[in-house]
Order: sequence, then structure tokens, then C-alpha cells
Amino acid sequence: MKAHNQSARNADRRTLSRRRFLKHSAVAGAGVLGCPAILRGAAPNSQLQVACIGVGGMGGSTMKSVASHSKVKIVALCDVDERALEAAAKAYPDASRHKDWRELLSKHADKFDAVTIGTPDHMHAAPAVTALRAKKHLYLQKPMAATLHECRIITQEAAQAGVVTQLGNQGRSSIESRMTVELIRSGAIGKIKEVILWENKPLNWWPKNTALRTHGDAVPAGLDWDLWLGVRQPRPYLADTYHPKNWRAWFDFGVGEMGDMGCHHFDTSFDALKLTAPLRVRQTTAGSSGPLWGDKRIVEMIFKGSDVTAADTVQLTWHDGGMQPDRSKIDLPRGVNELPASGTYWIGEAGAIFKKYGAARPVVLPETSFPAEKYPAHLEPQDHYHDWVDAIIEGRQACDDFKHGGPLTEAVLVGAMADRASGEWLEWDRQLQKFTNSAPATALVRRPYRDGWQVRGLG
Repeated sequence: MKAHNQSARNADRRTLSRRRFLKHSAVAGAGVLGCPAILRGAAPNSQLQVACIGVGGMGGSTMKSVASHSKVKIVALCDVDERALEAAAKAYPDASRHKDWRELLSKHADKFDAVTIGTPDHMHAAPAVTALRAKKHLYLQKPMAATLHECRIITQEAAQAGVVTQLGNQGRSSIESRMTVELIRSGAIGKIKEVILWENKPLNWWPKNTALRTHGDAVPAGLDWDLWLGVRQPRPYLADTYHPKNWRAWFDFGVGEMGDMGCHHFDTSFDALKLTAPLRVRQTTAGSSGPLWGDKRIVEMIFKGSDVTAADTVQLTWHDGGMQPDRSKIDLPRGVNELPASGTYWIGEAGAIFKKYGAARPVVLPETSFPAEKYPAHLEPQDHYHDWVDAIIEGRQACDDFKHGGPLTEAVLVGAMADRASGEWLEWDRQLQKFTNSAPATALVRRPYRDGWQVRGLG
């Protein structure tokens, strides 16, 4: 009994010490971000206590990447699938285990400083807003949310919470992406006239089953199907349809290929060209109207120009699902014999920049006019996940703070919504959050949550 009492007293001391530490950290960081749990000025052995919501798939990858920082301790694991929880618990055996994020955030929030969220798109906003209201630093996978309204609320709540946030479009941290921004901003190809983007990798997440039967299949052992559905209306579990990985194709759960990859592809242009919100969008290919998003599209987006663009407006055109860009507009660099599956092409008044998606260097065209020594050489490697942790410790903004990631995701979603009103120009008013010439498109901006899952301001 004595040993038990001593253990309890030690635990109480650790809890009290941690509370004092967080209180001291809040004072230290208040002058920088006003954060309640900044590790600024903390002792070298102090660690950021992180809870992870969604620990399989991309959520699991996020968890491991954040945990690789020497100042991070994973203290809580949350997933609706027991198999994912068991796998994560092998790596983090001391972390508490939870199935319901609501229970995690309502009953255990005093045990962690920060949260990562890597769930299907439809379940980003509710836990994100709840975590922000609990003053937790937040790493949120892209896209920020499945609806424009949810993105706006998350961005607003992050600003009010004063915490450190990071959107999970990790390519933004790469040397290659940052180099492209510098080249465009420096005028390497003159002012930008047009941008062409394409993402034509195979849709390996497209469901094998697309028939929505009223009679469901057996729910896999360990999966809480009702918690997986979350804010969406109940329906039967169907094998090879939603979980795992296939949810992105469905209107109720994802935002299709443009929603999946758009934040990655658009980010460099959004940053380099100083873009805000699209003025109008149009999908020129056939759209969708049923429970599935279209599996291919071409979307034209007109943005207000800036001092980096050649005119008062600039057009960005997105292609996916095997839809090829206009090759007459694209020159390929030496050694590139065919268009890669994914990439971007910036057309300027004095040349162009070609960049294959991913860890590929941008190529300024014509190559003869831009030798190697003209490319930026000062950029240092940056880990997107560690940048978030370092930003918390140092009391600064992360590189993809929601003030950037929110408007970026909104711009992508405006384009994605054109799939539901194909063929017509949709005029977008960001301030009012409506398509001024289309009531049906505006109806997509905000979607209701089912009873029992409402979060104030959402749904």
C-alpha cells in the first residue's frame, strides 16, 4: 500500500509540475503568438505532449513523422479501427488509447498540448474546431475540410485560439517548391500569363464497389462503423466501398481527386503569384450529380492578378483523371521525352517554368537563357512536420499556418465544386461565401451534420 501511495504522489507531482511548466510556457510565448502551451524558453528535457486522431494510413504517417522530433512524446492514440490502434500502440505503448475523439478531447485534454488529425475529409472539421477551442496546437491533414464553410470556421477558430497550426501539404517545405516560388517572384520568366496543372496518376483509391445496396455487409472486426460515419447520415457498411482508403471518391466523405491533390499542386502558384480567392470557375468536362464525384475533369479558374502577373487577372487550369493539358502550350526540358503523370507549367512573358510534381527541380525555359548558376542555391532542407513542432517551441508561426492553408484550401474547393455545375461559369464571392449566379452551387458551401454530432458553428 505504501508503494502504491508513493506512486500516486509521484504522479501528482508530475501533473503539478507539468501544469506549472505549461503555465510558465504560456507566459513566455504570449508575446509571440499568445499561445497557451508554447515551449518557448522551456528546459531542454521538456517535451511536447501530442495526441493523434487517426493513426492508420496518412494519419499514421503523420504521427510517426511528428514523433520523430526529439522534443515530441505521443501520449494519446485515437482511431475508430481497433487494428490501427493496436498497430500504433506497438510503437507508442505508453500512450492512452481511445476510439472516440469526443471522449479524448472532453475528458483528457489536460494531458496533451497538441493534436494531429489524419482522418477522412468529412471528419476533419469537427475534431479540429473542438481541439482549437481547447487551445491545442494543431497539425491537420489536407484538404483542411470537405466544405468551404468548414474551412472558414477552422481558419477563424485558429486565429482566435492563438495556437500554432500547420496544414499537411508537406511539399510546401521542399527545396524544389520554395525554389520555384523564388524564381517566379524574382521575374525569371517575366510576369506570369497562365498556369497549367495536371494530376493524372492512377486513382488507386477508387472503390471496387460503387453499387449502394440497402443490405450491408458484415462490419470488419474492431471497426466502429458509426464513429467512422461521424457527422454524416447512417448507412450500411459495404465492403470495398468506403473503408479503408476508398472514401475519397464519395461526395459524402471526400472531395475527389482535385480535393485530394489540389492543395499540393496549387500551393506554389498561390504563394508565388500572391493569389487570394478565385473570381470565377468553370468545369469544361462532364460533371457529376450522384453519390460519386466525377473521376476526371478540366477546371478553369480565374483569379485576381497581382504585381507578379501579366494582367489584372490570371487563369489556372487543372486537369485530372487522364485529361491531358494542351501540349501546344508546353515545351519539355532536355531529357524529358513525354509529359509526366503530374506537374505544373508556368507561362511567363519571357519564358516558362516546367516542374514535375514532387521532389523534382523546376526547369526555366528556354534552358539556354538560364544557366545553373542563376538558380537559388541558399535554400536549406526543411521538415514540414518538424517545422510545426519547432514553431511551437520557438513561439512562431509554422510555414503553412492556417492563415495561408485556409484560403488555399478554399480556392481548391471552389474549383472542386464546379464538378456539380459543369459547363457554366460560377461567380464566387469569398466574403459572402456564395456563388452569386448559382443557388445549387451555393448549397454545397455548407452541409448539415446528423443529430448528436453537431459542433457549434458547424453543420
